Amino acid sequence: MKLTPRQQTFLDKLFELYRELKGPVHYSIVADKLGVNKFSAYDMLKVLEEKGVAASDYVLSGDQAGPGRSQVVFYPTNKAAQFLTQLRDEVRNSSDWSRVKERILHRLEEARQANPADALREALSNLPDTRIPLNYCAEMISVLLLNLEGLRSRNLLSALNSLTAKGQVGLGALAGLSLAFSLTNEAEDKSLTDKLLTHTQRFQNQLAEMSDESVSKLSAFLNDAMNVITPSLR
Repeated sequence: MKLTPRQQTFLDKLFELYRELKGPVHYSIVADKLGVNKFSAYDMLKVLEEKGVAASDYVLSGDQAGPGRSQVVFYPTNKAAQFLTQLRDEVRNSSDWSRVKERILHRLEEARQANPADALREALSNLPDTRIPLNYCAEMISVLLLNLEGLRSRNLLSALNSLTAKGQVGLGALAGLSLAFSLTNEAEDKSLTDKLLTHTQRFQNQLAEMSDESVSKLSAFLNDAMNVITPSLR
């Protein structure tokens, strides 16, 4: 899921006020806390609602005991909590990112000297215990590239080179290219192919929920990984 910095600011404030007030928040309160026009706040909260991280309801004003005019209130959804938790995890683990990259790139360098199937099998074995989305997707990039080693003889590496500058689209295309390669080439080990397909789907799902900052990190990592896999062709 993608949120602009402004959208994230509104979501952070909505979440903060929801916990403080212990219930849904009127958009005018959000506007007052952020120093913006209440109609601008309403429009932004509706955008967040469209993205699934906020929801709205209609309630009677607090000073009304009976039927009367209702007002719109907003509250964060479970998806919002998951999104904010992911962002906190990314910040907390950002200091480990360099070490994660270097470890995976070192394994890729070693994999170039191994049997392709054995290298792919070992790379897949590293995935189940990787719970941080950014780290998991980096591990998967190495898996996808190892799976595509057969393209070396098909002159399609130029297509891979172009993916490094296309952000989420390029990363998704890498997964699609690897998936197509697996489906059109019979593997001796069907369980290996099944694992690859399962993890490719998980990779695509997690990629869709990534922040722009994480996608940028992964795109840069793909470029580094390509330099390891195909150094003579870059």
